[in-house]
Amino acid sequence: MKLEVATISDNQEVQNTIIGKIRDLINLKNLEPGDKLPSERMLSEKFEVTRSNVREAIQRLEFYGLLKSIPQSGTFVANIGVIAMNGMIEDILRLETPDFKSLVETRILLELKTARLAALRRTKEDLKHMKQTLDAYSEKVMNNEDAVQEDLLFHLAIAKASGNSTMNTFMLTITPEIITNFEKYHVCDENQAFKGIQEHTDIFEAIKDQNPKLAKEKMKVHFKTLYQYCYNV
Repeated sequence: MKLEVATISDNQEVQNTIIGKIRDLINLKNLEPGDKLPSERMLSEKFEVTRSNVREAIQRLEFYGLLKSIPQSGTFVANIGVIAMNGMIEDILRLETPDFKSLVETRILLELKTARLAALRRTKEDLKHMKQTLDAYSEKVMNNEDAVQEDLLFHLAIAKASGNSTMNTFMLTITPEIITNFEKYHVCDENQAFKGIQEHTDIFEAIKDQNPKLAKEKMKVHFKTLYQYCYNV
């Protein structure tokens, strides 16, 4: 499994344009909570963009709870008033692409929680997945190859094992931008990568042993260098 590296800001301008048009469509047609939006195909033709662009914009609005997609049925306006919806969309359109420090702070806060929850909730299948990503990371490092993506895949495996879909979604949302910045700023040098093998192993073992307190502590140790880096740049 590989993560496709693409920055969050790559197509944000297109997304924002489509989101604005969806808002205008909802207002123009006086759509109310529970009303159905036109299909992705119809919206792509109307807005003169690709269906994938429309899908991404809809997913973004769904992420913020403004739309609801139902398989085989379509996309519907969520149960929220027009005034509130317009206000929230304006806020969404004003959101700036997060800087690296903000991403790191968010990631650390999330992962201290996901490590603890993973230790409490992990399944045998979760452990198997984590071990696979840990081994993939170790192999890349031992072969002196770039292992940034394998590193993040290990952490995503922990997020999945937490059993908290919202935290998992947040991790998936910020991961591509983190990968790009890691590579841009060369955050992980060779020594840190080798050190990461032991740190990942310690986290894995704490989760395997279902020790939430130790899992959180080991994750905190793992992020110490990254945290110091961010506040020294």
